[in-house]
Amino acid sequence: MNTVLKMTAKRQLFLMSSSAVHGYEYLQHAEQDLSNYFKKNNVSKVLFVPYALADYDRYTEKVGTVLKRWGFDCEGVHSKPDPVAAVREAQAIYIGGGNTFLLLKTLYDRGLVEPIRDRVLNHSVPYVGSSAGTNVATKSIRTTNDMPIVYPPSFDALALVPFNINPHYLDPEVGGTHKGETREERILQFHEQNEAPVLGLREGSTLLVDGEKATLIGTRKARLFRQGKEPEEFEAGADLSFLMKL
Repeated sequence: MNTVLKMTAKRQLFLMSSSAVHGYEYLQHAEQDLSNYFKKNNVSKVLFVPYALADYDRYTEKVGTVLKRWGFDCEGVHSKPDPVAAVREAQAIYIGGGNTFLLLKTLYDRGLVEPIRDRVLNHSVPYVGSSAGTNVATKSIRTTNDMPIVYPPSFDALALVPFNINPHYLDPEVGGTHKGETREERILQFHEQNEAPVLGLREGSTLLVDGEKATLIGTRKARLFRQGKEPEEFEAGADLSFLMKL
């Protein structure tokens, strides 16, 4: 008797707060973890999405130079005649940082939101996000720090995870003279109108997702905000898989 095995796709996500961290060269803080992530997923070539900045060629070259030094090829999706086809053929998708509103608008304009979502969630194509690229991996871009320099058709993003992230999360400066709203206050205001949890990723921290398992990696703690609850701190190495079950 033949036994049919049902294959279940497992999302593979590497969501960085930032590609630039004080004291490190560009992407250097994530070199070991990101290289291991690509090797684990048998990735030799990365499709880079530079839409969060205006100069696509320069941005792709900057990221590609680093990845090639680590042993991985890199191509910009903008250099492909058919971006949708490029996404459907990609071994891995890496969306870089910049302006989140510009990034999401361009993804919608190029018809890439659903193809990327399909490849990651239904075909286990590894996804890497940094800053704005991490923002668009979440439910919405409502917790970005960026200015709305353009207007996307929706704030709804790729929804690769069922919660929101605030990259570049900053703690209030002890003894500082700045009296404007803190990042925490802005997130609490978000929760006056929205229920989605918000994970504040400090510089140097990354959320690694393997299927339904989510782990905080890197060198910094993360701060989790949930509507109606006190914020919680999580150390690097913490299991945040409960966020995947929302």
